[in-house]
Amino acid sequence: MGRREGALEGMVNHWQGRRVFLTGHTGFKGAWLALWLSRLGAKIRGYALDPCTQPNMFALASVGSVLDDVRGDVRDYPKLEGCIKEFAPEVVFHMAAQPLVRRSYADPVGTYATNVMGTVHVLEAIRKTPSVRALVCITTDKVYQNQEWVWPYRETDPLGGYDPYASSKACAEIVSAAYRSSFFSFDQSDGRRTALATARAGNVIGGGDWSEDRLVPDLVRGFCSGQPVLIRRPNAIRPWQHVLEPLHGYMMVAQRLLTEPAKFATAYNFGPGDDDSWPVERIASKLVQMWGNGASWTRDADAGQHEAHYLRLDASKARFELGWEPRLKIKTALEWTIDWYRAWNQNLDMAEFTSKQIAEYETLAGC
Repeated sequence: MGRREGALEGMVNHWQGRRVFLTGHTGFKGAWLALWLSRLGAKIRGYALDPCTQPNMFALASVGSVLDDVRGDVRDYPKLEGCIKEFAPEVVFHMAAQPLVRRSYADPVGTYATNVMGTVHVLEAIRKTPSVRALVCITTDKVYQNQEWVWPYRETDPLGGYDPYASSKACAEIVSAAYRSSFFSFDQSDGRRTALATARAGNVIGGGDWSEDRLVPDLVRGFCSGQPVLIRRPNAIRPWQHVLEPLHGYMMVAQRLLTEPAKFATAYNFGPGDDDSWPVERIASKLVQMWGNGASWTRDADAGQHEAHYLRLDASKARFELGWEPRLKIKTALEWTIDWYRAWNQNLDMAEFTSKQIAEYETLAGC
């Protein structure tokens, strides 16, 4: 048996037949995670609103065919609780969110309702569902009180948030910590053994993202229309990584929660190495070069509302405790991303193409 076959067999042995509840499965990251878990043999129920863009990853990659697809809002607690209880999952990934900074300025109430109370609803429903052994709540790299430091943020740094989106996700971290200590503590005498971890990652790239006000989707829309793309903050620096990198981390956290719950019930950063924290203009110029065909970008005179200029994550804890590390350098991640959109533009089978990229990542990661 070769290296890839042995590594994949190990993952299949862990996830084969395992019942997984996934909120946000119609979104970009949720769709990729659903496809990967299904490939590994998990039995998945997804709970989410309808996809919010056209086109979207959920439809193009036929995600609905690999899971029990339930449409619902995490703000609807009775429906959410009933859906989780009836499915009786062993593992929960909470990814449903209002994920956009600029939209949070336009709709702060909806952002807090979804990201804060939606998280409360998920945690409360799990508290009342004895089957759940492991829960991974996904937040963002923006949960930290951003000081525009040149060094990366660690899990022990203060939480904060200038804008409604960032602060709502910091609140979700605080809510998760409160539920961990109040209801999911391993010191309690009621015998409850639900392990809760949070995962902080952001600025993911990859095929299938058509969200508004995100760099790669905006660029691809411009490339396809033949129009120059307006870039708001070309000098901003972010921890760019392919979507499969943090997803691998999330699954590794869940696996550890099932085997050593008390040790791994904590917060983890997932981010690239220092060399892959590129400014926006470098990402945009590289994608323009890769796409060719007259693609271009130009600076937007209106930078819009406040956004952090400098943001990096220290993922040392995940490397040391989980054995996780990024496998795709930023140039390769950009190539994979462009390859996906080119395949879509050529009307290829995107479920098959996505599965091939997942398989290639499994080989690189030895997972």
